[in-house]
Amino acid sequence: MNWAFTWASQCIRPSLPEVPFHLEMKLQLLTLLACGALSALTPLQAQTSELPQRVAAGDVSATYAVLWARAASAGTVTFRVADNPQFTNATVRSIAVTDPTLPAKIYLRGLTSNTVYSYEVTAPNGGQDRGTFKTASVSNELQALRFGVSGDSRGDYMPAGSISNAATSSLDFFVLLGDSIYADVASPLVPVAQCTTLADFRAKYAEVTSAFNGVNGLGDLRRSTAIWATIDDHEVTNDFAGGAAPATDSRFDATGNFINETNLFRNGMRAFTEYMPTLRMSYGNTGDVRTAFKRKLYRKQRYASTAELFVLDARSFRDQALPTVTNPNDPAQVGAFLVGSFNPARTLLGRAQVDELKADLLASQQAGVKWKFVMVPEPIQNLGVFAASDRYEGYAAERSEILAHIAAQGIQNVVFVAADIHGTLINNLTYQVGPGQAQLPTSAFEVTTGSISYNQPFGPTVVGIAAALGLITPTDFATYQALPTPFKDVFVQQLVNAQLSPLGYDQVGLSGSPVNATLTAGGWTATHTFGWTEFEIAAGTGDLIVTTWGVDPANTTASPTVVSRFSVVPQ
Repeated sequence: MNWAFTWASQCIRPSLPEVPFHLEMKLQLLTLLACGALSALTPLQAQTSELPQRVAAGDVSATYAVLWARAASAGTVTFRVADNPQFTNATVRSIAVTDPTLPAKIYLRGLTSNTVYSYEVTAPNGGQDRGTFKTASVSNELQALRFGVSGDSRGDYMPAGSISNAATSSLDFFVLLGDSIYADVASPLVPVAQCTTLADFRAKYAEVTSAFNGVNGLGDLRRSTAIWATIDDHEVTNDFAGGAAPATDSRFDATGNFINETNLFRNGMRAFTEYMPTLRMSYGNTGDVRTAFKRKLYRKQRYASTAELFVLDARSFRDQALPTVTNPNDPAQVGAFLVGSFNPARTLLGRAQVDELKADLLASQQAGVKWKFVMVPEPIQNLGVFAASDRYEGYAAERSEILAHIAAQGIQNVVFVAADIHGTLINNLTYQVGPGQAQLPTSAFEVTTGSISYNQPFGPTVVGIAAALGLITPTDFATYQALPTPFKDVFVQQLVNAQLSPLGYDQVGLSGSPVNATLTAGGWTATHTFGWTEFEIAAGTGDLIVTTWGVDPANTTASPTVVSRFSVVPQ
């Protein structure tokens, strides 16, 4: 069987259902490569200097996948792939690379569902690295599924011991949920305050996926399983709004009518699609100038009747953020923010993506899929109005539209998974039809995941802000600092709840909610560690276990331990 499909010199485009490709793809894929066979997943540590970012596989469906590698020097790169670790009946493809800063991607078609594939990449100087991935199952059975999620990785805080156990956890896939680099933070290998050129952005990705002192946490993870990746803001710059006019943000040039048409955005997004094992897709004529013929990161993938994954882009098409609430005790500020957030003309996802998500969630329910996991880089749960402009709370009308659709259509077992805030907070989701209106229940809930690596997690960040604003006393702050980590998490949960109560929002946690959940370790918050979140679904019953793994930020080389775990019986 010919699994290989060459994107490179022939400029042939893959023919996929519902995947229109923009003309720009032809120009950017001229150096993308072909594929081959595989071998057992072994370290090959001595040779990976020639493949410094290791290898990766992504956007893996039941029948196709994208493979990725970047060679350190120009020359011929060879991919091999097979459905066995002995390379039997392996397919081999080679191609010349002229620009070592541009990774090679290959597109594989005709794969067999529910099958483990191995692949091997050989660099121009002979160095090799190997990886593995598993294709999605098309079975109608409720099969076991295990996957991981995390986000937010700064190159100057790698090698990411916080995810060191993910590569050995036999995951079906892993979701990198935004802020895969910090293009607006200087780092040792890219000492610029803001990446602007394509070379800057490429160097950031190379840094965050390179080894430090012989350890490459992200590289090990990416080669161990299938990767799904999307963006948040730091792939370009902090808190940008891709659907706003360039004149609203002085960091962007005047190119085009929207920020998603500017040079800074294009450079950031090009580097993202080059350094992630993703398909290059675009919208067709959506009838909306913000999204029409633009790059498309929204993707979905079904795994038997067990689960369906929906990967969102919450950044490229959003409206300009509302003015931030700097004092949550000021009724005028709070009121103005709440009224503005319910403006039905404002969007976070863009109309095309909202409509597609709603239709796909309903179709998944009608098809009998048990769990629906919506990967949204920004939290959709209510966390209070302070600093809420960049979260879904700043786009409350659209938030309510999506949650009301889930409730009205009886779409069951919906789990939103978010990143961005550098900590784990778990809550069931309610919504309002307008500011000050009653909270309406849904059966959906959200899990935010901690960061892979940053300067500090959610807990100390939020408590420090609260102390600076006078929301807690110096005595409270001193008490917090003296607490052991589990009690610090309780302190933070109480602090968040204190912001939710005056607004009538639901308190953090799933206790007493419509979700049949049982907490078995830790609490409903885990806000003082770096790490990742594991989702495991049992065959037959469909029961879900959610585990948050973490390490102390002061000792990121330690092995992650369980800091929170709960189980959910599906509806």
